[in-house]
Amino acid sequence: MKVGFIGLGIMGRPMAGHLIAGGHEVHLMSRSGVPQELVDAGGIPHTTPREVAAAAEVIITMLPDTPDVEKVLFGENGVAEGLTAGKLVIDMSSIAPLATKEFAARIGALGCGYLDAPVSGGEVGAKAGTLTIMVGGSEEAFARAKPLFELMGKNITLIGPNGDGQTAKVANQIIVALTIEAVAEGLLFAARAGADPAKVREALMGGFAGSKILEVHGLRMIERTFEPGFRIELHQKDLGLALDGARQMGLSLPNTATAQELFNACRAHGGAGWDHSAMVRALEFLAGTRVAGEEG
Repeated sequence: MKVGFIGLGIMGRPMAGHLIAGGHEVHLMSRSGVPQELVDAGGIPHTTPREVAAAAEVIITMLPDTPDVEKVLFGENGVAEGLTAGKLVIDMSSIAPLATKEFAARIGALGCGYLDAPVSGGEVGAKAGTLTIMVGGSEEAFARAKPLFELMGKNITLIGPNGDGQTAKVANQIIVALTIEAVAEGLLFAARAGADPAKVREALMGGFAGSKILEVHGLRMIERTFEPGFRIELHQKDLGLALDGARQMGLSLPNTATAQELFNACRAHGGAGWDHSAMVRALEFLAGTRVAGEEG
């Protein structure tokens, strides 16, 4: 296919690379410029979203937040200006479900298809091509896009109509944040009690408490490696979507609110760019105990 890919950051760069390696003609654009490595691999650089949309039959966006997606799709020289009937727009960003439904309707009015397809798996999953992809949209559009998704991910699910993919991603981010908090508390308890947190983590990995968060982020907490795979400021954005949606629905999410406050505490100490596993630092301050020694 002729594929457009807009947004080539930590996640988008390797995702676009998989599409190029898969043999597709990939048209690229990023506000920070197209990485030379993708051009060398065969990617075709452009300077505006409109150019990408005009050159491609399927256009993928991977951007930080709802306003960014709206600007790229509908702003001056945006994707909408380069579309013709029959093209497909796929937003793989993590943004507001209600805004997603609006964007889908506006793209649909131009005679084009729309999928919301946010991902989970972080930088590691993006590089390995093993992302979980949660999709909202029609079965027809999903079938058309699935060969592309299969180059970027492994667990690919059509949840329902437009907006449902983003709803699933918000649910994912709630569970991830609360599990990070639980792992941090467990390891802090072990450290204060005098047990070796590394050995405790090793033991728990074989039991019912075992999880990907304990495996990956528990190790980060012990080794003090908080360079971001997924930044706190981005997880804050996602929990903000969860809490805003909960208010609109009259739903109480008390532990999600607590996790957001712990992220706020990290951010107050300059941690907006830390990996989200660094939530443990806020809990360490409250506990007066560290999971492990000096920072790595």
